[in-house]
Amino acid sequence: MELIMGVNLSIKDVPDHVAQRLRQRAAANHRSLQGELMCIVSEAAAQAPLAAADVAGVAGMASADRPGVQLQGWKTVEDLLAERAASGWQPHPSMASAPLGVDIIRADRDAR
Repeated sequence: MELIMGVNLSIKDVPDHVAQRLRQRAAANHRSLQGELMCIVSEAAAQAPLAAADVAGVAGMASADRPGVQLQGWKTVEDLLAERAASGWQPHPSMASAPLGVDIIRADRDAR
């Protein structure tokens, strides 16, 4: 028997008027808020696959039909470091004398 675990999703900072509207919608559909949200998410996931242009938008690029709109995407730490290096970023000179986090933790640990 294979046990399939679900994923917990969380949406933070939902505006009060949106949350209230979702509660009203859930009540009208005789569901709990959790049940209503599951229905909304399931319907969205069941829709047709994204077109290539939409996938580019999800990756963080603005698409032609949404100029200026920047969607959240995913980058690895290596991608971020490469972008930073390519931009010529340099730390502020004052950071050269700043203590390292590891040194702060060691000093705190040694003081106990």
